[in-house]
Amino acid sequence: MPIAWYFDFVSPFCWLQWPAIRELAATREVALRPMLFGALLKQMNHLGPAEIPCKREFTYRYALWRARQLGMPLRFPPSHPFNPLPALRLCVAAGNTVDVVGAIYEWIWAHGRAADTAEALAPLAASFGITDLREALSAPAVKADLQANFEWAMQDKLFGVPTLAINGELFWGADSHDFAMAYLQDPGMFDEGEMARLGGLPVGLSRI
Repeated sequence: MPIAWYFDFVSPFCWLQWPAIRELAATREVALRPMLFGALLKQMNHLGPAEIPCKREFTYRYALWRARQLGMPLRFPPSHPFNPLPALRLCVAAGNTVDVVGAIYEWIWAHGRAADTAEALAPLAASFGITDLREALSAPAVKADLQANFEWAMQDKLFGVPTLAINGELFWGADSHDFAMAYLQDPGMFDEGEMARLGGLPVGLSRI
C-alpha cells in the first residue's frame, strides 16, 4: 500500500512522531512530503493551534509533557510560530532523505535553534554540502517540489500535520500512529461493523 507522511518543521508534533516514522521508513517505502502547513490552513480558512492564545499555551505545554513521556528531547526554538519555509526548502534542496529530515528536526526541536532564515540555517546547510544556501533555497525545482507536495495534500484531502496517508486513508496527529499501524496490518478494519457504519454516519446538525 502507498504510504506518505506529510509534515512541516513548524509543528512540534511532527517531531514527536518522527522516531516512529523513521522506524517505519526502515522497513517500508514511505514518501516524505514536507509542506507548508500555513498554506493548508489558509486553504481551509482555519486558524492554527498557535494562533489561538489559550490553545497556544496549552499546545506548547502538552507537546513538552508528551516529549518527556516519550523520553524525547524537546526545546522550543527562539520564537513560535515561525516561518518554516527556509527549513522546508532546505529539506528539499538537500535531498529530502531520512537523514536530512532528521537533522533538520534535531536542529529545531532537540536543540531549539532558529530555522526561519537562510542565515540561521547556514551551518546546517553546510553540513549537507550546500555552500550557496540562498541560491539553493530559491531554486525553481525546489519550489516546484514543495508545490507538488501541497497539491498531493489537496488531492489526499489533508486537514492537518503530521498526517500519515496510507492507501487513501488519513491518520492525523502523532498520537494516531498506533492506529495507522493497526490499519497497515489489517486494511479491512474499516469495512466491518461499527467502523463501516461510521463512514456513512448522517450529519445531525451543521453550523455551516
